[in-house]
Amino acid sequence: MSAQLSGWDDTIVALATPQGIGAIGVIRISGKNTFAVVNELFPSKDLNQQASHSLQVGYLKQGKEILDEVVLALYKSPKSYTGEDVIEISCHGSPFIQENIIRAITQKGVRMAKPGEFTQRAFLNGKLDLTQAEAVADLIASNTEASRRTALHSMRGGFSNDLHQLRDQLIRFSALIELELDFSQEDVAFADRTALNQLVNQLDQSTQKLLNSFQLGNVIKNGVQVAIIGKPNAGKSTLLNTLLNENRAIVSEMAGTTRDTIEEVLNINGVLFRLIDTAGIRKHTVDQIESKGVEKSYEKMRSANVVIYLFDVNEIDEIELRTIIAELEKEQIQYLLVGNKTDGQTESVKQKFISFRDLVFISAKENLGIDELKKSLVAKTILGDLQAESTIVTNARHYDALQKLAESLQDVKKGLDENIPSDLLALDIRQCLHYLGSITGQITNEDQLDFIFSKFCIGK
Repeated sequence: MSAQLSGWDDTIVALATPQGIGAIGVIRISGKNTFAVVNELFPSKDLNQQASHSLQVGYLKQGKEILDEVVLALYKSPKSYTGEDVIEISCHGSPFIQENIIRAITQKGVRMAKPGEFTQRAFLNGKLDLTQAEAVADLIASNTEASRRTALHSMRGGFSNDLHQLRDQLIRFSALIELELDFSQEDVAFADRTALNQLVNQLDQSTQKLLNSFQLGNVIKNGVQVAIIGKPNAGKSTLLNTLLNENRAIVSEMAGTTRDTIEEVLNINGVLFRLIDTAGIRKHTVDQIESKGVEKSYEKMRSANVVIYLFDVNEIDEIELRTIIAELEKEQIQYLLVGNKTDGQTESVKQKFISFRDLVFISAKENLGIDELKKSLVAKTILGDLQAESTIVTNARHYDALQKLAESLQDVKKGLDENIPSDLLALDIRQCLHYLGSITGQITNEDQLDFIFSKFCIGK
């Protein structure tokens, strides 16, 4: 795909580092007039005569006025991030200096870049496909080791390679099917239907594997919503404070102290868990404020990815616990049962609840069993090995296209089973290729691109 579309042959500029005061700011310029414009502001050397991928030190000047002493990083087309001529100006981190330099550049006919426009040009010039370009935004937004690793895998082409393999295999068979159409009068078969059936089954398995990874991808990208639910005074706020290692929630022996939900974020094994401490749930209360808090607790419980049901091991019996489990399962809530206030008597408590599986016993006050709770929480919510170098789908657009691909593969399979004519089979295969191409950007439109890249930060 070429950048020689309407509105993509000019030169753009933007601040590539965050707004505000810092030691250094970086201003990025890309386009056909990049070297000509910066040359006029950099009298020390003729930049056209300097080697690509070199650093040049000197003063930027507007007329006789010195704007700043800078370092220029030169990247000549096509060996640059965008595939165009690019210069990155490292100047001092004063917003005033940065604004003066950008103003001097725009006065020479360079326009301000739109959000994500540098990466969009990289895509249009074939430096990245669309999945890699979207991974750039994910990498910038990554806030855990898991999200960083997943985005980096896609940016390096891991997801793209998986899709290209699927596409190449389909294209080979599609070509044979299309060839049969040219010889339809001779009733010649070039494509082995048995081999095509096997291929469709393989492609379907690969597609389902990618679709199944989206649950894990969603966890990596957005975190896990965890609601801490239980009766008043079960120790929910104490548990939150212990997990966070700080006094975030008010703790009191008085039941009903927590009136509203409290939300905090905890990083466990590279995944964000969004912990929600809720008001204690009890059936009857005359306190209107507490009643409102209980209502919110139920709302958070139903919207959470997983619920920690915390109970005081000294205040509950087997019958009541089974009733609670039945209610959670009736609501189809994924839950983790945690017995609190063991105070080191874990073994004797285990005997009391021996008929229950997968219970975690802790003493939030004494910080006992917390590591085991964290492990159980990860095991309950993370379906897969985060250390593996495998493709994980994190983008809803990709997931939607893969779902449509899976449906189209089923149409191909049905056509093979019913031995439909080659022209109809070719249409179904083209539909599969269309959905694969829409993910990588081989099939797209300008409106779709504008929407995707509008979510990027300016300067990238």
